[in-house]
Amino acid sequence: MDGVVSSITAPILGIMGGPMGIILPAVLGALMYLQDYLVDQRVGVIDTDTSDVLETMYDFIVVGAGSAGAVVANRLSEIQDWNVLLLEAGGDENDITDIPLMAAYLQLSDLDWKYKTEPQGTFCQAMINGRCNWPRGKVIGGSSVLNYMLYLRGNKKDYDLWEAQGNQGWGSKDALYYFKKSEDNVNTYLTNTPYHKKGGYLTVGESNYHTPLAEAFILGGRELGYQNRDVNGEFQTGFMIAQGTIRDGARCSTGKAFLRPARSRGNLDIAMRSHVTKILISSVKNVAYGVEFRRGDRIYRVQARKEVILSAGTINSAQLLMLSGIGPKEELEKFKIPVIQNLKVGENLQDHVALGGLTFVIDEPISLRLERVSGIRTVMNYAALGDGPLTVLGGVEGLAFVNTKYANKSEDFPDIEFHFVSGSTNSDAAQLRKVHGLTHDFYNRTFGPISEEDTWSVIPMLLRPRSRGVIKLKSKNPFHYPLIYANYFQDKHDMKVLIEGVKIAVALSKTRPFKKLGSEFNGFPQCTPYGKYSDAYYECMIRHYTATIYHPVGTCKMGPNWDQDAVVDSQLRVYGVKGLRVVDASIMPTLVSGNTNAPAIMIGEKGADMIKEFWLKNAAS
Repeated sequence: MDGVVSSITAPILGIMGGPMGIILPAVLGALMYLQDYLVDQRVGVIDTDTSDVLETMYDFIVVGAGSAGAVVANRLSEIQDWNVLLLEAGGDENDITDIPLMAAYLQLSDLDWKYKTEPQGTFCQAMINGRCNWPRGKVIGGSSVLNYMLYLRGNKKDYDLWEAQGNQGWGSKDALYYFKKSEDNVNTYLTNTPYHKKGGYLTVGESNYHTPLAEAFILGGRELGYQNRDVNGEFQTGFMIAQGTIRDGARCSTGKAFLRPARSRGNLDIAMRSHVTKILISSVKNVAYGVEFRRGDRIYRVQARKEVILSAGTINSAQLLMLSGIGPKEELEKFKIPVIQNLKVGENLQDHVALGGLTFVIDEPISLRLERVSGIRTVMNYAALGDGPLTVLGGVEGLAFVNTKYANKSEDFPDIEFHFVSGSTNSDAAQLRKVHGLTHDFYNRTFGPISEEDTWSVIPMLLRPRSRGVIKLKSKNPFHYPLIYANYFQDKHDMKVLIEGVKIAVALSKTRPFKKLGSEFNGFPQCTPYGKYSDAYYECMIRHYTATIYHPVGTCKMGPNWDQDAVVDSQLRVYGVKGLRVVDASIMPTLVSGNTNAPAIMIGEKGADMIKEFWLKNAAS
């Protein structure tokens, strides 16, 4: 068994040391012993041989098995007369990916594309070389394998705005239908409302373990005037114990939810470690007819009768379109790529930017610290029962949507989201410093003095940034990562709103439930000259510890034909190219007011239905 354990943990253990180098083999050994538990966890998808792929003409080729692509492949293969090929650049999940609290350990592993933004000087100043890490999933399930599993849909107004911009069929009522189509919510108090349901592929629930800090968060919110409510329900403004994509104490990725149940379908082939390098497009008729991909050390081509569907994500879908001749003319000509369609691919990039490291020290030993969650009793309890602190969603116990002075409170359209963490950067110092890319100097000065303390933190996140970034090609080589310009705070209003969000988080720390725990603000020494608690002080904090919440969207913008920035229409068809759609978060015209994994799954559901409707109607006529 030791050899099996080693083979599974090798990609992850390479980035670990200390107690986690002990906890992981212990967890895996326990999991392998408990065979009943492993039925769901370890029956992965079937990897199709290259020879079988090349011998087949597929109806549909789906590029990317992530949050949206896994959904599309499942739903299209429900039609038995259609055969579907799903190409994924990474491999399958492993037992480590199932453990919710260990989400940060998956970043910078072989399951991560390991993207970084280009240094721009005005943000991520505490990061090595001024570059922000942008984790993206390179694995079956995509970023639903790397993320913190938080299940949030955004605000109803987000989708009504999309529809008002000319995207027919994308209003809030349509979105709710597809959110519910996927959902298997295990909380009966929610499934008894019109906003949730049971029976879908995607399990949604809460961790069954909570520290006392979770209760303090809810009570503190109430003291600030916010209700404890389902933020995915009738109203968004309020506080809530975090809900996530979790099943029996383990991560429920889209690979587990949508692909494992379809693994034995004879009309669905899944080819892992297959990096698509180009979309094949007829230059005479502008029709996509297949893709080129690399597997091992060889390049292969495979054809599609009906459509090629890009679900490679906001970064990769944009890069692949440009490499295939679809993108800004001047960008393509720079690299001598023949222009097939001049579209603003790569532009309109948006992300949820936040302040990281907003930490409060407490005098009670109740937070999630590495040494507490790595004990053998905790490990065995998790392995046997799927219970305990290892089930906490990446350490996030609470979520809140709050209004700054820039929001109209009467509209239920909050402008800041809180991620409440029962710990902070110091709680697992070596790993969190690494995945956030912090310099040793910044970490040592800011968190070194509290390295042994119990802490909690809030990550205040800007919900609707006005700033827009861009993704550009570095070269015409598909294995060269593109250049990512996040352009955070290019619009000054973004900084103003986020500063107000930080103030509300600080106010939360001063409520009675948190003062009972002795909560004290831990500032940034680098910002001391600006005066503690001043706007300038908070701005300094934000520009140093600039946190992405890993929600890039918008680079293949959906819009009507009169929108000069649009890349796809409301049916997600690429303008000017037949047989080619984009179905992932890159099509979002504007960023939704909440975490993007559930919306990406919703886009996959709706996109698949539109494809079905089009081709089934064609067949009938």
